[in-house]
Amino acid sequence: MKNLFLLLFLIPLSSLAQTSGVSVSGQIKDQQKKEVLAYVNVVLKNEKDSSFVIGTVTNEEGRFTLSNIKTGRYMLEFSFVGYLTKKQPLFVGNMSAFLDIATIELTEKTELLNEVTVTARQDAIGNKMDKKTFNVADNISQSGGSVLQAMYNLPGVTIQDGKVLLRGSDKVTVLIDGKQTALTGFGSQTSLDNIPASAIEKIEIINNPSARYDANGNAGIINIIYKTNKQEGFNGKVGLAGGLGALWIKQENLPSIRPQYQATPKINPSLSLNYRKNKINAFFQGDYLYTRTLNKNEFVDRFYDNGDVVRQQTKRNRRTSLPTAKTGIDWRINSSNMLTVSGFFSSEKILDNGDEPFFNADLTERRRLWQFLEDELKTTVMASTAYQHKFKEAGHLLNIGFNYTFHREDEKYFFTNIMPTFTGLDAFKLISDEHVGDLTLDYIRPLRYGRFETGLKFRRRVIPTNMLFIPGLNSPLDVNAGGAATYKETIPAAYGTYIFENPKYELEAGLRVEYVGVRYEVNPNHNTYKSDGYNYVQPFPNVRLAYKINDKNKLSFFYNRRVDRPNEVDIRIFPKYDDAEIIKVGNPALGPQFTNSLELGYKTGWAKGYFYSAVYHRIADGTITRIASTVPGSNLIYAIFQNAKRSYNTGLEVLLSQEAGAALTLNLNANIYKNVIDAFSVENKYPTPHTFSADKQALTSGNVKLSGTIHLPKKVDAQFVAVYLAPDIIPQGKIGARFSVDAGIKKAIPKGEVFLNATDLLNTMVVKKEIFGDGFRYVSKDYYETQVIRAGYNYKF
Repeated sequence: MKNLFLLLFLIPLSSLAQTSGVSVSGQIKDQQKKEVLAYVNVVLKNEKDSSFVIGTVTNEEGRFTLSNIKTGRYMLEFSFVGYLTKKQPLFVGNMSAFLDIATIELTEKTELLNEVTVTARQDAIGNKMDKKTFNVADNISQSGGSVLQAMYNLPGVTIQDGKVLLRGSDKVTVLIDGKQTALTGFGSQTSLDNIPASAIEKIEIINNPSARYDANGNAGIINIIYKTNKQEGFNGKVGLAGGLGALWIKQENLPSIRPQYQATPKINPSLSLNYRKNKINAFFQGDYLYTRTLNKNEFVDRFYDNGDVVRQQTKRNRRTSLPTAKTGIDWRINSSNMLTVSGFFSSEKILDNGDEPFFNADLTERRRLWQFLEDELKTTVMASTAYQHKFKEAGHLLNIGFNYTFHREDEKYFFTNIMPTFTGLDAFKLISDEHVGDLTLDYIRPLRYGRFETGLKFRRRVIPTNMLFIPGLNSPLDVNAGGAATYKETIPAAYGTYIFENPKYELEAGLRVEYVGVRYEVNPNHNTYKSDGYNYVQPFPNVRLAYKINDKNKLSFFYNRRVDRPNEVDIRIFPKYDDAEIIKVGNPALGPQFTNSLELGYKTGWAKGYFYSAVYHRIADGTITRIASTVPGSNLIYAIFQNAKRSYNTGLEVLLSQEAGAALTLNLNANIYKNVIDAFSVENKYPTPHTFSADKQALTSGNVKLSGTIHLPKKVDAQFVAVYLAPDIIPQGKIGARFSVDAGIKKAIPKGEVFLNATDLLNTMVVKKEIFGDGFRYVSKDYYETQVIRAGYNYKF
């Protein structure tokens, strides 16, 4: 990002220098490895007095173009972190409008390799201040884990109940290589804890997306970018990581249940292969993740208005195995046209063995023991093709893509319902097949002082689902709430974005217009719900206006309008019985949530660090939230999604990065925000119609993260991360404060590295909640597995 930061200041200066002249182009490679070098600084100076004429940086292919050069004698200067600066004289005549200086090779600073390894870092905050970019390899304390675990230590990110929150909101859209897939969810978050971090190169957090992105996700976008290799010839990387979790028991079980997992193993082998020659680049990334996890160990005390007290524990021992593979080929047809065909496959197998005992207040009477086995297989297949045409002008592009995703969810639950007078055996089976097709067209036209972008997108999504309940003796299952249902979604969209830049100002103004048609077809025999849906045509504008105070200081203002469309799981009509007495069910009448966001950001930089701050405010109408309530005559709690009224999220985010000498880099991130939900009243239709009302809720919360990377002799790096999460508001209640410390160390060895790390060193991460509902309240503490020790080895060839 540091090089991009320089580029955005060089381009406007060069555009004002000439109105016509010669274009000079070339390509830069590593002298020894012969691989292309992206983001190399290229500066043209007058030979006579070394005055600056024009500058740029190389693109992803190592290529650069300098335009509008007058006739004369010049000096070209090429510089890049970790390489020797190279100078080359250049004469520009008037016989040709284009000059190609062929390939320039840069030599590594071999005598400074140790220093290069630890100082060649980029600012996490991009110059546009619209996103943060993090290399997964830099997250030493979470190496060998999942993508979700890798994000735990990132600035501005909070993990809660297996979901990512950005600035206190879980309304986040997750992309893989810039595309929405069923693997990570369309408008929701799924499977992040089961994507191996070993397959990922970097993670982008986009708080203020442009009109080019889908309008879904009010909190922003997380873009997970898989590893790629641009080195010539055949090369690759093989890795193996392993670990142990749940090293000791945080909280003993309630009486009469099976033991909780201890010393849980984790295994993550990975293989990356790449072959690049002439016009062909073939790639493969394969990973396997096997884990045993104490996934949940929650103790709940429920207090009812009638004086009854229920004490329960939900203990879930989980085994997960997940192979993933991504492969494809890039074919450079010629200098102007490229075709990429790729495929992705994953098969996630989850086996949960759980126990839920229910006792009276003093644990002298066990009222029920609910034991379950969940056998779930999630299969994802994705096929993509992308075509790119490069016009004569640099940066003038046409991109056409098609992406098809198939995702099957095959889920089986087997329950043993042990009551004082009988034992029942119950089960249900659910199968869901998701088909998604995305067709996109994007056009980019550079202008003299910026560029224009426009595009079209069409999506068709169909999800047929079927639920079969198999009741046993005195079954608690609602067998009349099963059957078939089909979710259908059609979204055509068009967008346009204009970008302007001069030495003092930047403007990005975009508009995306979407039509959304959703239809949820419910089998006519369902005992509560009927077919439903919604449709709308809505504009989603975005504006970014920046003022460059000087080369080191910039102010940026953002405005965004976005939407959160209910995901299919949110409206799914089938009750879920993974908890015997807190039953979750969807709502087909659930509508979209629309959000307007404002943000003012400031960034300043200096030689050894930078400071970033942002003040933001979000207003959401039709806030989507899950409501927990009871019905008269029953102690069962039903958790159902509803549209509440308006909610607000206002906050301040600060990020400070500083190199404290040659051996230590410190990063401090603080996020303070206030969440407010207006009072509302809704009708829950399941299992029988009843009204729920809630008073206005407001709470100020936030989080602080401090990380440090220490560069030791002999190519050894160590890292620590301390995280504090303040109490926060959740639907109908609040979640308590949380704190943890992670640490890791890695050593570079010939052609590879070894690492050792540990999460939650002090074993302090416990999730505490308090929920208030009509006729009840409950408090809970979840002592799930958080402490894990991992070690691993990566070898490059």
